[in-house]
Amino acid sequence: MGDLAEHLRGMARYNAWANGRLYAAAAELGEAEWAADCGLFFRSVQGTLNHLLVTDRIWLRRITGTGETYAALDALPYPRLPALAAERAAEDDRIIALVDGLDGAALSADFAYANMAGTPQRQPLWQALVHLFNHQTHHRGQAHAGLSRLGKAPPGLDLIAFQRLPPAG
Repeated sequence: MGDLAEHLRGMARYNAWANGRLYAAAAELGEAEWAADCGLFFRSVQGTLNHLLVTDRIWLRRITGTGETYAALDALPYPRLPALAAERAAEDDRIIALVDGLDGAALSADFAYANMAGTPQRQPLWQALVHLFNHQTHHRGQAHAGLSRLGKAPPGLDLIAFQRLPPAG
């Protein structure tokens, strides 16, 4: 499980890096563009990036028992980008700290929670974390497409580009 723990630590850092790049690009949008319906699943870049924060908080609440949670996946707790960006950065730090504190035994342990419909679920914790990172990548791609539709140059978000960066520190 040591390799899995190392991989998830890398994914937590990649997640923060990719979010930082995407949010920097989104900062180039005007207010109307930010909230414009681009045909994304959560309509706008605003709706999509809020969805990602909402779902990460739901998952971290399930995993840690602390933090905010939401009753709806399309909640819009931060309609303005500056406030959302600050919350996103804090949540990314929280994800990194969580994953950094997990070892192989914790990752392979059963994780019990209830889904949004209240149905009990059980699976190894590592699977939930892999889902969290995969879900981020999926919707970041949608926000990336939204930036393109709005005529903005979206940033490169390839995992391999992050992996080729020199080690931090």
